[in-house]
Amino acid sequence: MNYNNKEFIDDKEPYFDFDSFKKIVINDYKLARISRETSILGRKEVLNGRAKFGIFGDGKEIPQLAMAKVFKNGDYRSGYYRDQTFMMAIGVLTVKSFFSQLYAHSDLEEEPVSSGRMMTSHFGTRFLNKDGNWKNLIQQKNSSADISSTAAQMPRLLGLAQASKIYKKLKNLKETHKMFSHNGNEVAFGTIGNASISEGLFWETLNAASVLQIPIILSIWDDEYGISVPNKYQFSKQNISDLLYGFHRSKKEKGIEIIRVHGYNYIDLTKTYLKADQIARKEHVPVIIHVTNLTQPQGHSTSSSHERYKSKERLEWEMNNDGIKKFRDWILNFRFEINQKDYCKIANVGFLDQIDIEAKEYVKNEKEKAWKAFQRPIYKIKNEVLSILDQIQNNHSEEKWIKKYVKKYIKELHNTTKNSPTKKSVFRIARKVLYLLSDGKSDPKNCLIEWVKKKYHEEQENYSSHLYSISEKASARITEVFPVYNNNDSNKVDGRIVLRENFDKLLELHPDLLIFGEDVGKIGDVNQGLEGLQKKYGKIRVFDTGIRESTILGQGIGLAMRGLRPIVEIQYIDYILYALQIMSDDLACLQYRTKGGQKAPVIIRTRGHRLEGIWHSGSPMGGIINYLRGILVLVPRNMVKAAGFYNTLLSGDDPALVVECLNGYRIKEKLPKNLGLFRTPIGIVEKTRTGEDITMITYGSTWRIVSEAAEELSKINIDSEIIDIQSLLPFDLQKDIVKSLQKTNRLLIIDEDVPGGASAYILQKILEEQNGYYYLDSPPVTITAQEHRPPYGSDGDYFSKPSVENIVEKVLRIMNDS
Repeated sequence: MNYNNKEFIDDKEPYFDFDSFKKIVINDYKLARISRETSILGRKEVLNGRAKFGIFGDGKEIPQLAMAKVFKNGDYRSGYYRDQTFMMAIGVLTVKSFFSQLYAHSDLEEEPVSSGRMMTSHFGTRFLNKDGNWKNLIQQKNSSADISSTAAQMPRLLGLAQASKIYKKLKNLKETHKMFSHNGNEVAFGTIGNASISEGLFWETLNAASVLQIPIILSIWDDEYGISVPNKYQFSKQNISDLLYGFHRSKKEKGIEIIRVHGYNYIDLTKTYLKADQIARKEHVPVIIHVTNLTQPQGHSTSSSHERYKSKERLEWEMNNDGIKKFRDWILNFRFEINQKDYCKIANVGFLDQIDIEAKEYVKNEKEKAWKAFQRPIYKIKNEVLSILDQIQNNHSEEKWIKKYVKKYIKELHNTTKNSPTKKSVFRIARKVLYLLSDGKSDPKNCLIEWVKKKYHEEQENYSSHLYSISEKASARITEVFPVYNNNDSNKVDGRIVLRENFDKLLELHPDLLIFGEDVGKIGDVNQGLEGLQKKYGKIRVFDTGIRESTILGQGIGLAMRGLRPIVEIQYIDYILYALQIMSDDLACLQYRTKGGQKAPVIIRTRGHRLEGIWHSGSPMGGIINYLRGILVLVPRNMVKAAGFYNTLLSGDDPALVVECLNGYRIKEKLPKNLGLFRTPIGIVEKTRTGEDITMITYGSTWRIVSEAAEELSKINIDSEIIDIQSLLPFDLQKDIVKSLQKTNRLLIIDEDVPGGASAYILQKILEEQNGYYYLDSPPVTITAQEHRPPYGSDGDYFSKPSVENIVEKVLRIMNDS
């Protein structure tokens, strides 16, 4: 095989000499061997009990080396758990940090991806400084934090790529957002396994990318299996490229460039990625690279053995066609002709054998460094506990049976931390000793109590911090600004006008604000809250999308990761279910799973409450608030409150879901004059009626029904206090509800969710976290909807959901039972 130097790069690259070419090839071979040894040794560490689970990128090394060659500063990756070689090749992953993640080391210095929160081979880079503010992302290579759920990395790929197109067109952002883009010259790289293309998220993303025409390079690593299931059960065509053919661009129609290449052909892979980079970066056309003939030498993960489901013939084929073996053979057979008689070789067998030996030794040493660093803090707390236990054992006032057990626990502590030390094993023994000492008093006991209290809090912080933003822009820190009205203006407008005028002002105040979703652009959303704004601000900033909720949300996540401020519209709250998996597995846990390394302050706008009919009238808040911890969930009772929430959120950096009241768009409200500036506070309840006899808690559209019921109750001398929750996540940060209970001593919660849904969450917050139980003279009561969804029509609505009469009758029973 003879390749001249220009062919290796491409015909637009400058000529370089054979020594340079040889150096590149040798370095790539070294890294491939290091990555492979990392996979092999990583699996052994799981099997010998040092780590819980292992999943590795063996077999995918050569194409990832090629992909890394075109990945530039400012580019982004949205991938999955096979990309370790790529991450090493771009310089953002070391062997030591790989093993630190395998061991779940909770020190960010040792494990900078996630501080031990994400399982092994889930990669990412840090977009944020320690204070939660953005780094200069065009000066580094970027990887969004991986997700284990198959194909869940696909939706956000859209937004990461679309941001380049937006930055290219919105010239006014060139100076203000220069940390996020260099004139839109960035490419978003996606990776996915062959079996995962069976997921709907893949096809939804592919379709959207084809429509949007954005700079994506998507690699499909095809080893012909999805765990134990071969390709023939995954999709209808024998070849993935054939399956994708309908998306292929032509001279007449836009689409996607599709390239197929063997995963062991080093030269063809390099040329393929160079070609793909030219198309995506220069033309803003998405490219799919279908990388075939890949292998998976160690099987899917440490949870299974591929010998169980692959035939002997297949296993033999994989051994003979291993990418590194093929690469090695190519290196040994390479001849670079100097003239008709002389040629140069890259390396001989002995040279490559030495690299193999050195790679094995290097990985072993780095692994041991990671293991010792992981053990160090565990042995520190172990020795601290042993010191205290020795004091307890030597304390003359302790009874013999206690000393006997303490001695037993000291021995157990030594044994349990000998081979596979854990913080858990240390704390379990320390707390068991405290059980023994529950009746006694001594200085060593007090010392142990203080140690457990202090250290447990420190360790819990290691594993529980950063669910929400901790920066100075955290939404809960933003203070309330009240709406201001003209004193002589008594006119009221439809609620939708309040929203429209406020969105208009926000688009003016925030040049990086984008609003998009189904029917958002041309008609200004189904309830006209954005009427005329596309015409005023253009199709780049206010635009329509296809009917594809998961990737609408994905666009928002990717755009927000790149410094833009998207408001994504999911038309109705029940359509949230299409996007719930992405909201939960990606957005909600993003800051948490990166321990403050990444954020995506996307705002999700939707509608719910009180409309009649099975699908658009529900309030499934119980499910939403339990799946979406990490996202603010805001439930305004009217459009002034909703507008205030949008104003607050755009001043902050938390992701949020805002549920507008479906029947509130035509209810009349006064129009504030400080549009875009007034702010509804996050996590603060509002007392909308003062009373002495009973506290009624509610939110959203149900507030109007509760208010009407309170008027009815006042006619029979029952004085009700009404509190509008406003914010479910976070909930009543100032604990104002319990202050009301201290006065009324009675509690009624009114909610449109199913029994035990959001009402159970509200009860737990009030009774347990706020200790409201101590102030009640009667049992707390909830009024909810029926277990089924409300049927169509006003009668179905009346008999299915809380009504004024339900509330009045329930309050009368509470008062009579007190």
